[in-house]
Amino acid sequence: MALRNAVMAALLEGEASGYDLAKGFDATVANFWTATPQQLYRELERMETEGLVTARVVEQERRPNKRLFSLTRAGRDAVRAYTAEPPARPSVVRDELLVKVQCADAGDLDAVRTAVAERMEWATAKLVRYERIRQRLLAGRSEEAYFAEAERIGPYLTLLRGMSFERENLQWGELALRRLGQRAAVHNQQSE
Repeated sequence: MALRNAVMAALLEGEASGYDLAKGFDATVANFWTATPQQLYRELERMETEGLVTARVVEQERRPNKRLFSLTRAGRDAVRAYTAEPPARPSVVRDELLVKVQCADAGDLDAVRTAVAERMEWATAKLVRYERIRQRLLAGRSEEAYFAEAERIGPYLTLLRGMSFERENLQWGELALRRLGQRAAVHNQQSE
């Protein structure tokens, strides 16, 4: 999937500056796509050249002027065409932590356990952030009411997927820490 598709998905929320997109990426598509601010700015420039977005300049007094981007008709047509394409093969996991876990028996078990614990802290923090976003989207409504009334349900569905992913990371982390701890205890007994 190209970054442009994630940018177009974020712009479906409405007009945004490059800075706002970079900052807000965490609140809109970060549970399934990441990008640096530099990547976002380059992509916005390309998309503007291709007529997928338009930009207007907003003059500001004590700050530099900013450019607000929005999808053009061609951009919305590109979103429609993109969603009509058959999906690519499912993504594959490329996770350095899993490589370290794979090597745990030949490596430093304590360091691997620490890395797993840090991943769990990261997942917990993301879940807290995602829950705040979920509450903001629901705005006091039940989930059923949200699905019946909201203008767009895609952001909520992808948020639920991100939350599920982080919960699974926590569940796996608990299992991994328990088993790695048991293995470390065996190694410690054998070396005594």
